[in-house]
Amino acid sequence: MNLFSALKSGSSSHGNGSHSVRHLGTFGGVFTPDVLTILGVIMYLRLGWVVGNAGLLGAVAIILLAKAVTICTGLSMASITTNIKIGAGGAYSIISKSLGLEAGGSIGIPFYISQTLSAALYIIGFTEGWIRIFPGHTPIIVSAVAWLVLLGVSYTSAKFAIRIQYIIMGIIALSLFSVYLTPVEPNREMVLIGSFESADFWRVFAIFFPAVTGIMAGANMSGELREPRKAIPYGTLSAIFVTMIIYISLAYLSAKFISPEELRSNQMALVDNSLFGPLVIAGILAATFSSALGSMVGAPRILHALAEQKTVPFHRIFSLRAANNEPRNAIIFTGVVVIISIAAGNLDALASLITMFFLITYGILNLVVFIQQSMHMISFRPTFRVPRFIPFFGAASCIVIMFLINPAFSVV
Repeated sequence: MNLFSALKSGSSSHGNGSHSVRHLGTFGGVFTPDVLTILGVIMYLRLGWVVGNAGLLGAVAIILLAKAVTICTGLSMASITTNIKIGAGGAYSIISKSLGLEAGGSIGIPFYISQTLSAALYIIGFTEGWIRIFPGHTPIIVSAVAWLVLLGVSYTSAKFAIRIQYIIMGIIALSLFSVYLTPVEPNREMVLIGSFESADFWRVFAIFFPAVTGIMAGANMSGELREPRKAIPYGTLSAIFVTMIIYISLAYLSAKFISPEELRSNQMALVDNSLFGPLVIAGILAATFSSALGSMVGAPRILHALAEQKTVPFHRIFSLRAANNEPRNAIIFTGVVVIISIAAGNLDALASLITMFFLITYGILNLVVFIQQSMHMISFRPTFRVPRFIPFFGAASCIVIMFLINPAFSVV
């Protein structure tokens, strides 16, 4: 969940509905939040590693497979969000309204976990970028300070950050131009098919997949959009395809200009081979901090939405709000889970775990649309219609990929 959408959906999901103003268009309300969530830590710090292991064609196959899942999910989400109004909790709200609170709760909890672990992932990514600037700093201390700052902002009020989304987008764009204008000589030994020396195909896929998540950021803005039935489909799908082009082009540049050995061993390969490395570092810090704050703000709101429906333990505690309408008990609990995840895991381990929880969420969301289409329900009348095989393929793909990555986890 993007910071911008998390704050807006949180503020419009309670209190006086008269304060909700539908003023956002497709670009500002859907496309920009989606892109800011998708282009993040994995792109900067692990895409090169993916290319180094899989080769150019293998990396493109991984990117296209991951995007196929999100394209199906994006189409399904666009369909269902033009049929119902999404409340707080994003995917949880969609599934609860479609299949009931029990089904919503069963997917809302993994969705909350994925958002919480994402915050830890982004903080670790922020730390790696920071250490590049200040190599003498202790990583765990940098992570702890970043965590405290993020927790403090989310605990008090993070509304000021809504206005900086275009600034962050500008920094990321400049950092990408710095990579595209690399002054390095082409690599004469460009590898098309990699040998997967560091990990097998599905392990590499699992580490990369969080790079394509974030497609629900715009859907959570439905209450603030001027034309949600138009903005959500067009904004979401355009963000998916634009970021797909960016990922494929970066994979090509990585394979062309950087050796596979350096890509596998140097997580800052894009920084070292760019026209102006500090600008890429700025992109890493801006993207990871923004995404971390978005998760730290968004995850507690998912937990709060679950608690309001009494679908989680201690729901009376987590359903409480402070005087400024911030779900502070949920924020504190989420912050504790985040710091434990930072201390216990590394970026690759968190990315793999996040992949499994996102696949669960996306798979069930596709399944919801497929079921409603198959039952020909009178209440399911979306203005954006998709063929029935799209949600079926999306749901089946998520299930199959989960079992290929980790059969034991998938069974549980």
